[in-house]
Amino acid sequence: MSFARPAHGLHDYRGGMTDLAPVRRSALSWPWAVGIDVVLVVVFAAIGRASHEHSDDMLGVLRTAWPFLVGLAIGWAALRAWRAPAAPLRTGVPLVVITVALGMVLRVVTGGTTAVAFIIVATVTLLVLLVGWRGIAALIGRMRARR
Repeated sequence: MSFARPAHGLHDYRGGMTDLAPVRRSALSWPWAVGIDVVLVVVFAAIGRASHEHSDDMLGVLRTAWPFLVGLAIGWAALRAWRAPAAPLRTGVPLVVITVALGMVLRVVTGGTTAVAFIIVATVTLLVLLVGWRGIAALIGRMRARR
C-alpha cells in the first residue's frame, strides 16, 4: 500500500477525508471516473427534463446536458482531475462548482435560461451525484484497506 505525500508539505496520517490525509492511490483509473461523471451529468439532465415533463428522448437529454458536459470537461482539465480522480474534496467539490458555473454561462450565452432556483437545484443535485460517488468509493477503499 503506497501513500503519496500532499504537495503542500502537511502530513496527517489519521486517514481522514481531508486534503491533509494521505492520498491512497485509487484502484479507479481516471477514464472510469470521467465515464462515471459523464453518465451522472446525463442522468442529472434526464431527471431535470422528466421533472418538467419534457420528452425523454436521448437527443433532448443531450441538448439539456451539453453545457454541463462542456463545463465538466473544462473542470477536469483545469483541476488536472486525473491526478486524484476519486477524491471527494480535492476533485469532486471544485468540479461541481466549475461544472455548474460554466454550464449556466453556456446556457445563457446560447439563449437558454437560468433561475436562482435552477442554479440551487443543479448545484445540490450535482454535489450529491459527483461528490457522492467519490465519497462512496472512498468509504469502500477504506473498508478494503482495513481487511
